[in-house]
Amino acid sequence: MRKIIHIDMDAFFASIEQLDNPGLRGKPVAVGGSGERHVVAAASYEARKFGVRSAMPSLTARRLCPDLIFVPHRFDRYEEISAIIFGIFREYTDRVEPLSIDEAFLDVTHDRKGIGSATLIARAVKQEIEKKTGLTASAGISYNKFLAKIASDIRKPNGLFVISPDDAMKFIDELPVEKFFGIGRVTAEKMHRLGIHKGSELKQMDLLSLIRNFGKAGRFYHDIVRGIDNRPVEAFTERKSIGTEVTYEKDLTSQFGIIAELYRVEKELMVRLENAGTTGRTVTVKVKFSDFRQITRSRTLPCYIRDFDTLHREVTAIRKSMDLEGSRIRLLGVTVSNLESDDHADRQLLLFDENVIS
Repeated sequence: MRKIIHIDMDAFFASIEQLDNPGLRGKPVAVGGSGERHVVAAASYEARKFGVRSAMPSLTARRLCPDLIFVPHRFDRYEEISAIIFGIFREYTDRVEPLSIDEAFLDVTHDRKGIGSATLIARAVKQEIEKKTGLTASAGISYNKFLAKIASDIRKPNGLFVISPDDAMKFIDELPVEKFFGIGRVTAEKMHRLGIHKGSELKQMDLLSLIRNFGKAGRFYHDIVRGIDNRPVEAFTERKSIGTEVTYEKDLTSQFGIIAELYRVEKELMVRLENAGTTGRTVTVKVKFSDFRQITRSRTLPCYIRDFDTLHREVTAIRKSMDLEGSRIRLLGVTVSNLESDDHADRQLLLFDENVIS
């Protein structure tokens, strides 16, 4: 039987802001801008009591919580803390699957320290995270990813919950479908219209009916409601790209404004690439207009991006190809993909130079 732990940091971005600024502790905090086009990136538990949630428009959040304190995001700081947390995970197992900067699955079926008990490992991980970072995490433990993920939400914040094989079927039968990992709001509403409100009712639908109503996802729902989830913990998930984007409170309408803002985005992206110790060969520019139309254009270079001038030159070429004159722009973004570590890129460049010389 597999032993899977799901670790989820509690209000990660907002908790870091409260950790670093004691004046914010105990107060409703939202990470993000407060303007009419901004959204909440993260909310503290004090803010969540008012209904404030991530991805919510900032103006809506302010209406729900007039005393809400907005703070700008600091992704470098969040990545710094994340690196410490993932280092702790890897002390216990090599099988760590990141879901995001603050969340991961751990397969501890064969743990590195020989502890044997997934519950004891989860407690040790939580304690070590709090000791090294001052932050709390919630843990879910079960025999597959689906159940471990659900379990981590049961006793948040700073919780720990176990769903054993003996208890799994009873737990799933009573679970509201909107609490199922993998069933979003729209799908849950469709299930409600079909008379499905909890796991026991979902289990009554046969595979053919589920596929007919929900497409390929129907097979997944058929399995998970029976406690079946054979997906492995993918230990070596690689980052596919690094990007930076900005949504503007007022539309960009001048060519000068577009050029200046792209330059600023490029600078921030170059810093993120350097901090990550990586580089790439494909540059993508993303533009969203005031009417929410969106376009992207990409260029792939023969060599890796080694400096800001190269990045700026490629972004400029893409911008000119997009013909943005007279446009009203609400968002600009630049992403670098086809990533490699700096060391690997240096070796590739050396080989290229040697071939040219010879």
